Amino acid sequence: MESPTYRFAVVLPQNCLPAQAANSRWRIQADPRVLRVIGMLLFGLCLVTAACYGQEQEPNAEQIVKNASYNELKASDEAHPFRYRLHKLDDGKETTKIICESRDGDIARLIDRNGEPLPADANQAELARLNNLRDHPEIQEHRHKKEQEDGARENEMVRLLPDAFLYHYEGMVSGPNGPAYRLTFKPNPSFNPPDREAEVYHGMEGELWVDQAQERMVRLDAHLIADVNFGWGILGKLYKGGSILVEQADVGDRHWEATHMKLNLTGKALMLKSLSFQTTEDASDFHPVPNFGYKDAIALLESLPVK
Repeated sequence: MESPTYRFAVVLPQNCLPAQAANSRWRIQADPRVLRVIGMLLFGLCLVTAACYGQEQEPNAEQIVKNASYNELKASDEAHPFRYRLHKLDDGKETTKIICESRDGDIARLIDRNGEPLPADANQAELARLNNLRDHPEIQEHRHKKEQEDGARENEMVRLLPDAFLYHYEGMVSGPNGPAYRLTFKPNPSFNPPDREAEVYHGMEGELWVDQAQERMVRLDAHLIADVNFGWGILGKLYKGGSILVEQADVGDRHWEATHMKLNLTGKALMLKSLSFQTTEDASDFHPVPNFGYKDAIALLESLPVK
């Protein structure tokens, strides 16, 4: 970018005639008061320029969320299958499973319980369960339908994120795959939830991290600041004070997966049954697999060493 051009008036001595100026070296005689004024103007110009530069460089929080929401939804349509380990702690019960994704839905094999490998009889029971699943495709069809319904709900919640909250850019942080935008959010009073599931957004605030390079959501750390209603297939209420933490990362080939989730939620279903979600999940050891059917996924799980 070209530097701005500044023009100054040249003050000549009164006894310096044009002819004399033509035959001798010009001298600039500046009034000290003029220099002070010019200096103040230049200083002010620098401050204004610096302020404008900073405004141009600060990221637009709303646009960051819109881009990330779009990329999340686009990726869900283009996802290719992986297998991975899922360690889960749920109400004091600890399990480890190998999950294999397929075009017919996910297949899981339990390999560990409470930090110990399955004993021989329990392992045989798990293999028998997989064999029964292979022989009864209707069971997997039912599961796959439920997964698709849950996936559609998740996509809708992601789609609503740009409108549901007011965002503020807080700075840059180190994410799992490089620099990430750190945003804070609070409920948008103008947001009108389209369904009961989305009503939960009225009572949430927290932080959202977005990967700078790939514009994907890295971390969602939300807290309930009020009691909220929810749907999710079981109408009820979640109580103030709960928290939701979800983290995801690029696990290879620009493929993003959830790597950590922690739920700390309490409430009631249908205003009668108490609910408690005290769950932590950690996914690791990701490997791509062919885009095969669920029976091939079962065969792969049966062939893997369990340790």
